[in-house]
Amino acid sequence: MDLAGKVALVTGAGSGIGKATALLLAKQGARVAALSHTAEEVEQTARDIQKNGGEAIASVADTGNSAQMQRAVQQVLGRWNRLDIVFANAGINGVWAPIEELGVDEWNRTINTNLTGTFLTIKYAVPHLKQHGGNIVITSSENGTRVFSNTGATAYSATKAAQVAMTKMLAVELGPHNIRVNVICPGKVETEIQENTQPRNVQQVKYPVHYPRGPIPLGDGKPATAEQVAQLVSFLVSDAASHITGTEVWIDGAQSLVEG
Repeated sequence: MDLAGKVALVTGAGSGIGKATALLLAKQGARVAALSHTAEEVEQTARDIQKNGGEAIASVADTGNSAQMQRAVQQVLGRWNRLDIVFANAGINGVWAPIEELGVDEWNRTINTNLTGTFLTIKYAVPHLKQHGGNIVITSSENGTRVFSNTGATAYSATKAAQVAMTKMLAVELGPHNIRVNVICPGKVETEIQENTQPRNVQQVKYPVHYPRGPIPLGDGKPATAEQVAQLVSFLVSDAASHITGTEVWIDGAQSLVEG
């Protein structure tokens, strides 16, 4: 894919899918604004791009904070005077717990990071994408879209389902401006996000279902790599996907088809 001359904003770029995508887009010629709330991680992502001959800046912001996201987008414009690609990837798994045990503050934190963060990222980017047309890709999940058996993940799954709905609404709204909006739904991926999940008494509400042996049919049961997900994002923002918008794409080796 040739992305020479394009400018990309990647949120959650300090690790995992976000970092892999930032590196790949840069390798394909894009100038990358790597954003995360963790300065050390995202500065390393920018350095990794630069040492491989790419152009990148590190942006530190909480995607759920309106003022910080406005500043982050202005930082991109101040550096390159354009914006073509937005990968709204930042998110958390948060607390997974029975509904009566899930705290309002825990619910709000997941909603703010995953859903409000996606909204703010896109909201402040869209006026600049309209200048030349562009691409938005959102990271959702198989949870809340095909899989509903991970009981206790109510807040997380609600945000992931809402991101798919947001994608479809915005694809229609932004299509006349030559802006495409798509959403990816990863299953199990070799990243550290599972380490950030906070399960609490989920076995109390776990439904006793027995899945087929080897829950991921494709690829000898192995989860996707962050790089494989990055390749999907790269395709969706490229000219090869020029007539694809408002579409969710699962990347899970058919895992969700047997676990749903």
